[in-house]
Formats: sequence, structure tokens, C-alpha cells
Amino acid sequence: MNEALSLAFALAAGVLLGAFFFGSLWWTVRQGISSKHPALWFFGSLLLRTGIVVLGFYFILGDDWRRLLAGLTGFIAARLIAMRLAREAEQAGQIAPEAGHAP
Repeated sequence: MNEALSLAFALAAGVLLGAFFFGSLWWTVRQGISSKHPALWFFGSLLLRTGIVVLGFYFILGDDWRRLLAGLTGFIAARLIAMRLAREAEQAGQIAPEAGHAP
């Protein structure tokens, strides 16, 4: 029972880390496109997001390969949820559709 609870915690932690990562990415894109220095926004955000997620995986999930795998599964699930939410927002007209080519 203890191992199942540990894996459930790792899965939930992976989902939370993924939600943080992809939510922060969305926020960065929204801020970066209207900024005078978008490269600074994107690069700084990349370092901060990646650092927090790697530290989260190391400290929360890093002591057992099964916990790490459960956390990674949760992270991927958060990515799939973020992609679905973005697709639905695009279809509802809340965000601009992807460009098919460079301007």
C-alpha cells in the first residue's frame, strides 16, 4: 500500500510540475510577443522553468526509478492536457491560429 501511495504522489507531482512548466510557457509567450526584448523573456523563462522542473524531479522523484517514471508520466499527461486546452481555445477563437508559413 505504501508503494502505491508513493507512486500516486509521484504521478501527482509530475502533473503539477508539467502544469507549472506549460502554464509558465504559455504566460511567457503572451508576455514575450508584446515585449521590446522577447529573446530575454524566452531565454530567462527557459532557464527558470527548466531549472525548477529539473530540481522538482531530482528532489521529489529522484530516489527510485518507478517514482521517476510515474512523475514523467504525469508530466506528459500535463502536456497532453495543455495541448488539448490550447486546441480548444484556438477553435473557440480565443487565440490566433498557427501560421502555415513564415511572414
